[in-house]
Amino acid sequence: MTDAKREHWDEVYRTKAPDSVSWYQPAPEPSLRALDELRLPVTASLIDVGGGASSLVDRLVERGWSDLTVLDIAAPALDVAKARLGDETARVAWVVDDVAAWRPERQYDVWHDRAVFHFLTEPEQRLAYRCALETATAPGSAVIIATFAPDGPERCSGLPVQRYDAAALAREFSSAFTLQRDWREEHTTPSGGRQSFQWCVFRRR
Repeated sequence: MTDAKREHWDEVYRTKAPDSVSWYQPAPEPSLRALDELRLPVTASLIDVGGGASSLVDRLVERGWSDLTVLDIAAPALDVAKARLGDETARVAWVVDDVAAWRPERQYDVWHDRAVFHFLTEPEQRLAYRCALETATAPGSAVIIATFAPDGPERCSGLPVQRYDAAALAREFSSAFTLQRDWREEHTTPSGGRQSFQWCVFRRR
């Protein structure tokens, strides 16, 4: 399955401009607001899961964050971000992998995911994700996750998605994480469409 997933996302980034895909944000404001509320030092470690071509890493580098990792299954997506960062690329650890098959080798203060979890439509995929998440976090670590809300799209990039409200997401992560805050976002796509997202911030127990 991982190979098929990688081929799908590689093709997306080979054939579409990064600023034309539905999830594109000119600026990652919801993510930055969530991080601001956590009041973390710029020395905190953060992994952006499914970060792809997102500009979140650019903004964090600009703010002085010094321990950043971006994980994505699609190398072409990471190449877009690397090209933008130029000489700053070396300040970021880049990981090409499927998070549901990934074996973390370290832990992070912040796990951020605006892209991946809602694509995991099978229970075994979500279990593998949680295993990676729990391995990559320690008590006190923060987890920021955004998924499509119940009134959000049923499919994205040609694939089915699982939609969540805050209570449903809290149940998914109840084994090791406590929900601290939740909110909804209405995302405007590059074509002018509207997509409802559910955001949650959890703390590792």
